[in-house]
Amino acid sequence: MFPLTKGKFTAQAHVALPAGTYEEEHGRKGFFGRSAHLYHAHPPTAWIRFEGKLRPHCFDLNRLDPTDRTEAGGAPLAFLGNPDVKLSVSRRQTPMPFYFRNADGDELIFVHRGEGVVETDFGPLEFEKGDYLVLPRAVTYRMVPRTTDNFFLIIESKGEFEPPEKGLLGQHALYDPSVILTPEPAPLLDDHREWEVRIRCDGEFSSVWYPFNPLDVVGWKGDLTAWKLRMRDIRPVMSHRAHLPPSAHTTFVTPGAVVCSFLPRPLEQDPEAQRVPFFHRNTDYDEFIFYHDGDFFSRDNIRAGMATLHPRGIHHGPHPKALAGQKAKTHTGEYAVMLDGLNPIQVLPAGEQVEWQDYWKSWSGQ
Repeated sequence: MFPLTKGKFTAQAHVALPAGTYEEEHGRKGFFGRSAHLYHAHPPTAWIRFEGKLRPHCFDLNRLDPTDRTEAGGAPLAFLGNPDVKLSVSRRQTPMPFYFRNADGDELIFVHRGEGVVETDFGPLEFEKGDYLVLPRAVTYRMVPRTTDNFFLIIESKGEFEPPEKGLLGQHALYDPSVILTPEPAPLLDDHREWEVRIRCDGEFSSVWYPFNPLDVVGWKGDLTAWKLRMRDIRPVMSHRAHLPPSAHTTFVTPGAVVCSFLPRPLEQDPEAQRVPFFHRNTDYDEFIFYHDGDFFSRDNIRAGMATLHPRGIHHGPHPKALAGQKAKTHTGEYAVMLDGLNPIQVLPAGEQVEWQDYWKSWSGQ
């Protein structure tokens, strides 16, 4: 196959659209596969009614109340999931009185609010707002926050979280491998009291008890460990002449999902280039975005701690106000975490309880 052209079109995607048209990208494989650009006479999101379960979703995760917010022995609360990944929120206020080992999956913890330390087999890792903590499957760990107003977004995967292939960009793009932080051993050898290690396997909890602190590792080696990446160390890829797809901001890859980070950056300088995300229909992925901080220019009525889920099969793109005002913007000011799921992401009961049911109307101003 080779690119075909019919009717009104522009030679360069996302640049110099024909007057009175709205460009939609219909692509495969998360912007990496074959694609077509369709030039509509109306915005593809100018709908007036939905029937059935397929529609855009928006959640106010600030309203979630996981048991670990008020109970030391409590747990995070899952709100979305599929067979590959599960998304949960933790609001832990006090240190875990136990150690935890997840034998069901690897965990990526994003610190939306709070600071403290996570104790692991490999040693402690300090954390603060905007940090990603990568905890491989079956690592023993304990969250020890120093603050009480804490908010952790937890992504659990059946596979490992790894850096993306950077191809032509080179290994120092997005984030240099040297900014990755790994723990130094800090064995707790003088802590002789009973300690519980709580293990989740096949969705069920078991506990094993020791008469000493189980974090007694005095040294380690190998290429499997807990590690940390600070969002502020990510340097987004930019193009001054054409808007780049979300895949250009990939931070982690895991089987069945891709995790991207959006950070403030200069917008496109070419006067004919679009400066807001282009309309597209999710074809092979469901798209989840967690809004962390800043000015969420392309979305109306969104604030920090909220999240959206756009399922495959229906369009999404900028709200009308963002589309109309894009030429007045010179920079983005948002911090956000995006997850694209290869398999359909289901809304769990906790998510349903905090959903903004009329979110789909926000494109039409109803």
